[in-house]
Amino acid sequence: MRKQRWLGASAALVSLIMVLAACQASSPSPSSAEESEGASTPASAEPAAFTACEVTDTGGVDDQGFNQSAYEGLTRAETELGIEIKLLESTADTDYAPNLATFAAQGCDLIITVGFLLGTATQAAAVLHPDIDYTIVDFAYDAPPPNLKGLVFDTKSASMLQGYLAAGMSDSGIIGTWGGIQIPPVTDFMNGLVAGVNYFNDQNGTDVTVLGWDAATQTGSFINNFDDEDAGRQLSEGFMQEGADVIFAVAGPAGRGGMAAVQDNAAGVDPAPVFIGVDVDQFLSVPGFEDIMLSSVLKRIDNAVFEAIQESMAGGFSADLYVGTLANEGVGMAPFHNFDAEVPQALKDEIAALQAALIDGSVTADAFSGQPAASPGS
Repeated sequence: MRKQRWLGASAALVSLIMVLAACQASSPSPSSAEESEGASTPASAEPAAFTACEVTDTGGVDDQGFNQSAYEGLTRAETELGIEIKLLESTADTDYAPNLATFAAQGCDLIITVGFLLGTATQAAAVLHPDIDYTIVDFAYDAPPPNLKGLVFDTKSASMLQGYLAAGMSDSGIIGTWGGIQIPPVTDFMNGLVAGVNYFNDQNGTDVTVLGWDAATQTGSFINNFDDEDAGRQLSEGFMQEGADVIFAVAGPAGRGGMAAVQDNAAGVDPAPVFIGVDVDQFLSVPGFEDIMLSSVLKRIDNAVFEAIQESMAGGFSADLYVGTLANEGVGMAPFHNFDAEVPQALKDEIAALQAALIDGSVTADAFSGQPAASPGS
């Protein structure tokens, strides 16, 4: 699997380091973000031996997706490892550098940032504070400083399983997909979906199609944010009007708009459209949509964050890239829940065989996605 490549301009990095230094000098308070309960240790309390701190992307810690999953890894470490934890939620990209500076000033041992969009700010902070460990979700660097670890996930392979499922469960032979922002951590899901559909067609002689993403040209449907549920609803409605009966949205909280559209269109219809979630098991994380949730791509950010905390606590922290795969259960496939009886056993067996082939390398998502060979992976 190819690493996600990032080449930042040196001038931009120097500028961000200067911003972080200015923020540090002024000892900023979290005026534009909220700190979690218990984030500060009372003056009379014995300080914790280790403090891990999370800076979210703009979706917030309750996004029912990747920010929340990272925080679950943080709270697990608090419970199992006895560490102190802190949280700052970003409400805009201008919060990234101040939030990072705040945590550096507060003496965090490990600072965790969540999301591709924090890549530049996180690297600048790590360069400015070589005595602090940093780890970032969904970003990998070509030459990171020794105190900065990327956490990336082979969501392309996990999404290929869902693409095969979607193709096998579709009655119309049309799948609809859309994303939040066109960045690699989003398009990897969509490339994987297309790969799964293409593999299903190859194995079964069918002609299931995907609306909303052309892997060959890397063009498709995006709402350009992760918050606008109405925009997500409209895109999903449009796909269903074109015949799509499976919707796959990669858009954080905005995905709820797609779920609502599917649920509305499923009322009194047989066969009814269904939805496939991402990041976490959205059957569990987004109550109220259990009746339309076929499955979800699992991206075990919580496990990766927990492992990074353990590594930092042990004193052996490195810049070696963490890659979550099907083999190490860093990614996976959520249960079918209410749809378990509706998924044919033959289809379940084919998906299991595909997963084994992806793990042993005899099948790859890149070979079936149709994307350009030079396109970066996660």
